[in-house]
Amino acid sequence: MEGLSGPLPPPAPPSTQPLAVLFACGQNAVRSPMAAALFAQVFGRTIYVGSAGVRKGELDPFAVAAMAEIGIDISQHKPVTLEELEDWEGLNFDLIVTLTPQAHHRVLELTRTSAVEVEYWPTPDPSAVEGSRTQRLDAYRELRDQLLARIQQRFARPTGWNE
Repeated sequence: MEGLSGPLPPPAPPSTQPLAVLFACGQNAVRSPMAAALFAQVFGRTIYVGSAGVRKGELDPFAVAAMAEIGIDISQHKPVTLEELEDWEGLNFDLIVTLTPQAHHRVLELTRTSAVEVEYWPTPDPSAVEGSRTQRLDAYRELRDQLLARIQQRFARPTGWNE
């Protein structure tokens, strides 16, 4: 199709940025709070972010330590279940990112009649790593860095977010 000054440019793609994102994992104690905190660091208050788990666990001190290394404090995070979150504020998210198989199955059950987008990002469980404190902490660092890279890739954010 021709415009007055030549071919028309292709239409702009629709915005794929959600307004609210939820990260879900098994116990809301390691993966989902880390992902939510990283997401909040990248996006600030422009996109609402939350986290929840299938069951309620205890916040993992290695997760707190790995995040503190990059200047993010998750020490005050209080794990919540998907059901608690649904009761308190509803699952009114545009996108729910599940990080474990059990979270993925539970979220699909809870949202089967909703128009929410659900993505599964398989992530390793760093709490399963045994060894010295350094070896264990390295597993959390690796998870942290993988989550950040995935967030930046999925949401097309530039690197160097904290420089």
